[in-house]
Amino acid sequence: MTARPRLLLVEDDPRLGPIVRDVLADAWDVELVTTRVTALEAALHRLFDVLVVDRRLPDGDGLDVVRELRRFRVATPVLVLTALGEVHDRVSGLDAGANDYLVKPFDFDELQARLRALTRDYDAPGPSIEIGGWSFRPDDHTVHSPYSGRVALTDRESELLAVLAAAPDRVFSREQLLSAVFERGEQLGTVDTYVHYIRKKTERDLIATVRGRGYRLGTPA
Repeated sequence: MTARPRLLLVEDDPRLGPIVRDVLADAWDVELVTTRVTALEAALHRLFDVLVVDRRLPDGDGLDVVRELRRFRVATPVLVLTALGEVHDRVSGLDAGANDYLVKPFDFDELQARLRALTRDYDAPGPSIEIGGWSFRPDDHTVHSPYSGRVALTDRESELLAVLAAAPDRVFSREQLLSAVFERGEQLGTVDTYVHYIRKKTERDLIATVRGRGYRLGTPA
């Protein structure tokens, strides 16, 4: 059986939230949260196909959720759901990184149609690379595990891991990695620093040190 697409609904209205959840539950696996903090916790550590985010939350603006997710390179489509319907409000939502904007009150058929369009048009990240218990997704600069959830990587961290993952049995010297990933003039120690960053975000065995030779992709449990 094919799993249903997953949707994160961020809505603090005690009446509207459950209604929207129940309506969407026919087609989506819906998780409902009610605050900015719980929205970020969910979206950064679990995988969703689309997010529906209300602007007015008890602990802040829902657009801050969108901005923070984009800062961490979470590219999941976002529909902002709000009572703020002026042109400048819609512009603010789109500028924050939202993909669509629907003003309350709304028709449930329109909401579902917009969500279908978002997920249909969204270019999902390319295939993942399995590294032990981790799943590396170079296109969206993330690694995932059942225990740590989604971990965002910087551009350089992702590029370094992608080079190692392209030839998992090969040992790369620091000079080779420096040339492949970093700007001319960087020191060899930069490679060691970024290996340390990746290990700190994931686990030490994700990248193995081969004494006297360099680094290769590891085999974490």
